[in-house]
Amino acid sequence: MAETPSSQIKEINISQEMRTSFLDYAMSVIVSRALPDVRDGLKPVHRRILYAMHDLGIHADKPYKKSARIVGDVIGKYHPHGDSAVYETMVRMAQDFNQRYMLVDGHGNFGSVDGDSAAAMRYTESRMSKIAMELLRDLNKDTIDYQDNYDGEEREPVVLPARFPNLLVNGTTGIAVGMATNIPPHQLGEVIDGVLALSHNPDITTQELMDIIPGPDFPTGGIILGRSGIRKAYETGRGSITLRAKVEIEQKSNGKETILVHEIPYQVNKAKLIEKIAELARDKKIEGITDLRDESDRRGMRIVIEVRKDANANVILNNLYKLTAMQTSFGINMLALVNGHPKVLSLKQCISHYLDHQMVVIRRRTEFELRKAEARAHILEGLRVALDNLDAVINLIRNSQTTDIAREGLMTQFNLSEKQAQAILDMRLQRLTGLEREKIEEEYQGLVKLIAELKAILADEEKVLEIIREELLEIKDRFNDERRTEIAAGGIENIEDEDLIPRENVVITLTHNGYIKRLPVSTYRAQKRGGRGIQGMGTHEDDFVEHLLTTSTHDTILFFTNKGKVYRSKGYEIPEFSRTAKGIPIVNLLEIDKGEWVNAIIPVSEFVDDWYLFFTTKEGISKRSPLSSFAHIRNNGLIALSLREGDELISVRLTDGSKEIIIGTKKGMLIRFPETDVRSMGRTATGVKGITLDSDDEVVGMEVLEENNDVLIVTKKGYGKRTPAAEYRIQGRGGKGIKTCHITEKNGDLVSMRAVTGEEDLMLITTGGVLIRIDVAGISQLGRNTQGVKLISLKESENEHVATVAQVEKEEPEEPEEQDDQEVQEVQEVSSETVAEESEQVDSSEESEE
Repeated sequence: MAETPSSQIKEINISQEMRTSFLDYAMSVIVSRALPDVRDGLKPVHRRILYAMHDLGIHADKPYKKSARIVGDVIGKYHPHGDSAVYETMVRMAQDFNQRYMLVDGHGNFGSVDGDSAAAMRYTESRMSKIAMELLRDLNKDTIDYQDNYDGEEREPVVLPARFPNLLVNGTTGIAVGMATNIPPHQLGEVIDGVLALSHNPDITTQELMDIIPGPDFPTGGIILGRSGIRKAYETGRGSITLRAKVEIEQKSNGKETILVHEIPYQVNKAKLIEKIAELARDKKIEGITDLRDESDRRGMRIVIEVRKDANANVILNNLYKLTAMQTSFGINMLALVNGHPKVLSLKQCISHYLDHQMVVIRRRTEFELRKAEARAHILEGLRVALDNLDAVINLIRNSQTTDIAREGLMTQFNLSEKQAQAILDMRLQRLTGLEREKIEEEYQGLVKLIAELKAILADEEKVLEIIREELLEIKDRFNDERRTEIAAGGIENIEDEDLIPRENVVITLTHNGYIKRLPVSTYRAQKRGGRGIQGMGTHEDDFVEHLLTTSTHDTILFFTNKGKVYRSKGYEIPEFSRTAKGIPIVNLLEIDKGEWVNAIIPVSEFVDDWYLFFTTKEGISKRSPLSSFAHIRNNGLIALSLREGDELISVRLTDGSKEIIIGTKKGMLIRFPETDVRSMGRTATGVKGITLDSDDEVVGMEVLEENNDVLIVTKKGYGKRTPAAEYRIQGRGGKGIKTCHITEKNGDLVSMRAVTGEEDLMLITTGGVLIRIDVAGISQLGRNTQGVKLISLKESENEHVATVAQVEKEEPEEPEEQDDQEVQEVQEVSSETVAEESEQVDSSEESEE
């Protein structure tokens, strides 16, 4: 064997060669296999399949052809890869559960959503779908560039004209080397409307586009949870959305419930999903499922899950969301080729690149039609010359020895081009009739007009855009359908749905030192007033319960702090402890700043637009803001209202916008005014004056007054009373108010003022951590100028006093096991003649800066 000459041997660095070769391979995969072109949304294999079908004439209005014939043409002419890869791609293009708008019209077994594979390509037949024809429309009008195929014997399109935005409409998925793309499908009409909107307003924002294109639209339907993931993907090109199956819970006459699944998330195998549900039910990981059936047919999907009579269908359903593919995430990665380079694109960029492509297509088509029209007009001009000089032309041709001589003679004598002269020589004698002469003239004048129009289009970009709009609207009219995927307004932060948590009423307590916990309402039993109470919470010597409220585990709890900030938590997110446990520090639950503490808590079931939060501060400043302004609160909190220096937030209440407000002070003053006296303000506003205070006074409570309410006050030394609200006249906001309690050394300053109906219980908590539950109806109803009756016995030796008061739902009272003191309290009434009534209203129109 002959040796290779040393001159032909080249030494190279193997590391460099590996790097270069791998990069070449990677770029080949990226550009030629795995990623779609931003202009037509197709990978090379999809483009080649459609072009091969077009080349074979297998259009939507032609008979089906064997899939094997199409695959053979694709791999023989354009795609040098395996036939199975090409056929599998073609199968996916024909599956209604895979593509939002199928590009291949398949005839035969093309697989199912259960994961069944398609029949062999020798059995199935295919043709282009009607909408696929729009991707190749005007292909023969020089609208796109062509390139050599792999062996240089054929020509194939670099990109298709794509008369609709296929990249977004059908989406795509692909894994290249070091990168991947995953673009979800969208609803055709919405995407076309988005293109139209961008064509009218190039400065349109992503949010404005999302008003037109709210989100992906999957062929299998389902529900998208929330819009935050969609917005992130549309703005940055990357994001994640959560998809859920669409289900309904059917109530049977015997009380049993049935879960019916009608749609499942995109790309989920139905058979494997059912198998997984059966496995979970068999292993007792989900309890309560008695039967599982697949009743799907050609009318649609129907998975039936029978639920045991004593089981909760909602809990089972949410466990299915958590443990099966009935809830999945779809990672959006909008990566496509732009000018041959991979690029992550936002929604606006995708549409913008498509619009630019259409501008090129329309311009090239117009230029093609202009060249064609000008060429034809040129010929007609020659024919018109011949008809105008018919006898001379006939005589010249008759006297010419050869065709070449005749052609030269025509060109010389009548100043014609070679093409015009040849057209005259080729003209049939029937064109000499009067009618034919009129047709030539009519055709020529029509072409002159057409040429002018085509030139006007090329000279005006707006005309090009108008053509694009008209053709897109035509496609929308022909192929638009209903959106399949629902987009839920809310969203979830994690898989664990709150419906997995039992819905029950709970008591939430928060101590002065910031320890929080929840426990069932039933923990506390009712006692008659004057009882000693039970130990409600274990506290440190210098700690006491400061806030207590009843709510549901599913309610949102808003925490308002002394600095005017608001934080949020779900009821079930607050840890449950025993009655005597102190709980956990609230700083472990909320991101509260140093020197900040919670001094107002309010539960919210739903954030509606026509409800308000009413605020009052220690210095008597009030503010009213829409509840919806507080629906989205960050982990580190939001500003609830701006406070003046030295002021603190005291109370927050929910209102429906038409209530009356009462504000009570430490020195026993109270004002009543319509909440509309305080106009609705923004979330960060300061507010306006609600009540005018003396220098040594401060607000201790603010309430929303309901019909038939009594005003209940509790003093520092455990005295209290109820007074009918009718005894407090309505005043204007900013007044000084009227007396609500006679303050003496015996009963002490007010610590709480509440609006009650008598159909609730009252919780009193002392600085010693003692808690007592009292039926409000058992508290005496007395006049304004009284000091009240004793509600709780306090340890005077330890300087114990009432720390806070809360209303809870009424509970059937039990007989107490012990009663420390006999109920011998006497009502101390003070003559109204000897007590000067401070009822003069101080008019004040001074309002704080917002």
